[in-house]
Amino acid sequence: MTDRNDKLEQLMKQSLNGDQRAYAVLLQETSRLLRPLLSRRLNFSNEVDDLLQDILLSIHKARHTYDGNRPYKPWAYAIARFRLQDYLRAHYSDQLRHAIDFDELEESLPENVTETGFSYESISAEVNKLPEQQVNILQLMHQQGYTAREVAEKMGMNESAVKVAAHRAYKILRRKLER
Repeated sequence: MTDRNDKLEQLMKQSLNGDQRAYAVLLQETSRLLRPLLSRRLNFSNEVDDLLQDILLSIHKARHTYDGNRPYKPWAYAIARFRLQDYLRAHYSDQLRHAIDFDELEESLPENVTETGFSYESISAEVNKLPEQQVNILQLMHQQGYTAREVAEKMGMNESAVKVAAHRAYKILRRKLER
């Protein structure tokens, strides 16, 4: 690990002395160093790429402040941390600026927004219009809390047949209640 630190410090010293090849390698190594850090904190790869470019630009602008007697990685991490904080601050403040105020939303909703128009009686009446087998399956599963396997055992059916019958009943009910 200290070899890599020494390598980064050596590359930085060479780049400060005008070695462009060393500077290019330093920026590549810094990218490899910072990308995992940024990937853990940001959701999208394009955000990581954009912020990484911003950090490398900040390192470039601040390279004259690097003290050759001190380690490179803490210096680079400090710059990266500040740029990440700036990015997140701007990102979240922008999201807050475009957020919907719930008080305004509540005022724009109609009074009966939570009313469905369905009552227990209307749903029960529609269930009772289904074929007898489907009615029994729905009552056992939803009123008495049996599983599909238990209903299959009680009714002498295959478990998959119970599931298919229940699904068909739900489909019929959904169509009737949507009208």
